Amino acid sequence: MERSVFYSAQAGRQIDAPRRSRARFAIGDIVRHRKHDFRGVIFDIDPVYANSEEWFAQIPEGQRPNRDQPFYHLLAENEDSSYVAYVSQQNLVVDTDGEPIDHPQVNQLFEDFRSGRYFLRRSLTH
Repeated sequence: MERSVFYSAQAGRQIDAPRRSRARFAIGDIVRHRKHDFRGVIFDIDPVYANSEEWFAQIPEGQRPNRDQPFYHLLAENEDSSYVAYVSQQNLVVDTDGEPIDHPQVNQLFEDFRSGRYFLRRSLTH
């Protein structure tokens, strides 16, 4: 399998990743966590785990996801608060509510909500 290297500012190091990764979700998709009661909109995708070792160590050992899968950055919300979440692909499912996310940063990254998904601001796309 071909590999590539990218720098992760969050991890503070180079990350070795497969050249091709099969992300199940896309930027702008609304997803729900499989085990915890929150939902969010995806605003970035890492092809493999690219956060700090300290962050990974905080996950209980029996619940740690495989590092060699896509990880998603979410503008997330639950009943109590809004926050940014970093979640493995194995822990996400499609959100079927069809409702927008009520997160204070949504309008900074996305300009439109149609058909149950968000569209990135044109100024942020390549």
